[in-house]
Amino acid sequence: MGLGGLATATSFGLQLAAAGSAAGQSATDYKALVCIFLFGGNDANNMVLPTDADSWGRYFSARNQGAGPIALMPVGTAPTPVGQVNSVTGRTSALGKPEHWGGVLAIAPKTAQAIPQNTSATTRTFGLHPLMSETKSLFDQGRLAVLANVGTLIQPTTKVQFNAKSVPLPVSLFSHNDQQSTWQAGATEGARTGWGGRMGDLLMSVNGQNTIFTAITAGGTAVFLSGQNVLQYPLSTNASPAVTVSGTLGSSLFGSSQAPAALKDIIRDSVTSSTLANDYGAVVNRSVGASSVLNEVFGRAVVTAVPSPPAYTNPSTGQTETNSLALQLRTVARMIAAAPAFGLKRQVFMVSLGGWDSHDNQNRDQANNLSKVSQALSYFDSALANIGGVDMRSNVTAFTASDFSRTYSTNGDGTDHAWAGPQLIMGGAVKGGDMYGLYPTVGMDINGFSNPYMTGAAFIPTTSVDQYAATLGGWFGVSSSDLNTIFPNLKNFNEPNLGFV
Repeated sequence: MGLGGLATATSFGLQLAAAGSAAGQSATDYKALVCIFLFGGNDANNMVLPTDADSWGRYFSARNQGAGPIALMPVGTAPTPVGQVNSVTGRTSALGKPEHWGGVLAIAPKTAQAIPQNTSATTRTFGLHPLMSETKSLFDQGRLAVLANVGTLIQPTTKVQFNAKSVPLPVSLFSHNDQQSTWQAGATEGARTGWGGRMGDLLMSVNGQNTIFTAITAGGTAVFLSGQNVLQYPLSTNASPAVTVSGTLGSSLFGSSQAPAALKDIIRDSVTSSTLANDYGAVVNRSVGASSVLNEVFGRAVVTAVPSPPAYTNPSTGQTETNSLALQLRTVARMIAAAPAFGLKRQVFMVSLGGWDSHDNQNRDQANNLSKVSQALSYFDSALANIGGVDMRSNVTAFTASDFSRTYSTNGDGTDHAWAGPQLIMGGAVKGGDMYGLYPTVGMDINGFSNPYMTGAAFIPTTSVDQYAATLGGWFGVSSSDLNTIFPNLKNFNEPNLGFV
């Protein structure tokens, strides 16, 4: 039984030797998708927002309220030093407050946005959260795009249809667990496979005998990467395999030279008649074999040369802290650097950042999270620009996702669960510097104003998650017929490919 495990590890080694050095591999046919999931529901209304006078007036009126107003400062507003009074709000500036960050950062999409209903704006302008300067730079350089007002949908839905319940709607809207699952898998909590894993199922054969590295998570397991055949392979933020047995037979474990072999025999015991035990042993057996080879590759210069993220300062406290998202993306970059050694051509990754459920203290918490996202995106872009001397940015597309956006109204110092909002897409193949989809009219139904894109305080999606995902899948190499199988609701939408990549 121990020899069976050794044979598995040896076969990985033979595959590695046959693959040759990473430097000798071609990167032209390699592609990776990287899902950046923001768990908890990001208030995207403060991440990407319209700044034309008509929109800004309603935005500022809705959000400059309560004990802890969450309205950002208008474009061009200089940061107000701590302790001084801000000229826009008349409030004293402090760390973790919008007055201290300065104004929203203006962006200029290449394509003029359509003018939605019930707005007097003749031209729409936009901005990013003031702590997302790195994201603005990526947008301005044409490597990052915005997809406006995307959310879970079964078919196109208007406000009238929603209120009348005359069309099918996603199940358990506004529920964290269910909407996380619907974003990742197209079904509520309990779904067994996600669309990242299902794409991996279709394309894993191009990875030869190393299909175990098709789906990689650096941010914890999630249904997004689960397929019928693909198994997600977890890596820690220091790029360690999730399952290891120290060294080879004869190495020390808990001070014993015999313990490693005994442990492997226990794990790989196939004498038992238990199907569960056999399946579990087979999975662990594969992981042990893969991890030993992965450790060897991760020690090579092309992988170790991937730089560490820069130091990160929390804008709400001024203290240095860990940017866990950047560390996860470093692990992804290192795996991408290792991919040629394994002959890998298609990989799907998932990383994540929690803490977005901002019912209160939104200024403090969301500002820190958005700042982390911005720094992590910039770091990842820079790391991919030189993987063993090769610019891999055109081979990798990263995209954000979240449970849902949040209410347009404030509850005093935060926001509650809502529905649609904008997302970010980054990569060298992305048609960046532009905004896709329709950014709806902003503002609440109040004082005679009726917003046709909003139910209560939540935006109704004008673009579906299926369209978003199918556009990414088309770039990744999934055929149109297979996309319609993965996303059975895609046929309900007139624009299955949104054209951002």
